[in-house]
Amino acid sequence: MSGDQAAFPRGSFLAGLPPKSGSALLTLGTAREFAPETVLLREGDTSTHVLLLLDGCVKITATTPEGQLALLAIRVGGDLVGELAAMDGQPRIATVTTAGHVRARTIGQAEFRRCLAATPEIGLAVSSSVGAKLRWATRRRVDFGSREVKVRLARVLLELAASYGIAAGRHIELGVALTQPELAALVGAAEPTVHRALAVLRRENIVETGYRRLCVRDRARLAAVADG
Repeated sequence: MSGDQAAFPRGSFLAGLPPKSGSALLTLGTAREFAPETVLLREGDTSTHVLLLLDGCVKITATTPEGQLALLAIRVGGDLVGELAAMDGQPRIATVTTAGHVRARTIGQAEFRRCLAATPEIGLAVSSSVGAKLRWATRRRVDFGSREVKVRLARVLLELAASYGIAAGRHIELGVALTQPELAALVGAAEPTVHRALAVLRRENIVETGYRRLCVRDRARLAAVADG
């Protein structure tokens, strides 16, 4: 992995690319900086550009049929957002909002498509990334209707740890700073219910929490909880 790519979380899109392909992608588009709470992409919009996140964190949200705002995912430096609209030309299916200061490269649709055609490794990685996001969304839909909150919480924490976790000795620090309301939205449950489930995991010494910080102390036991 090149020095540039080594700076990104191991589960991010850029970190998974071969060094040459990652370096090529980092030259595309225009570098930009965004203030906190800036809407980068809006649900229903017909824009087709892609954002390659370099630093910071964004929230992916969508509106439910009941008119509520649902937090679908978190993306961090090294991740790609907005690629679906660039590939199929259809309206955006979610809103992307910065959670703090963000640096990113804005890549136009034509340039992005040329890159995919010219570099099969990047094209395959983008397809795999879209597939992984679809799998995540499908698991969330199944879990929301059939699993208790503690199990759903454990599964979300395991997936975040796998994608963005940072090894700290025998423990795994979640590389994403989440508030409890944001975590509750990802789990798909009321905040007090998620707070109680998190408290149980803390008492069992499976996780450790602090201000916008979460550490998985025992991954094996967390996985056991996730299995139900």
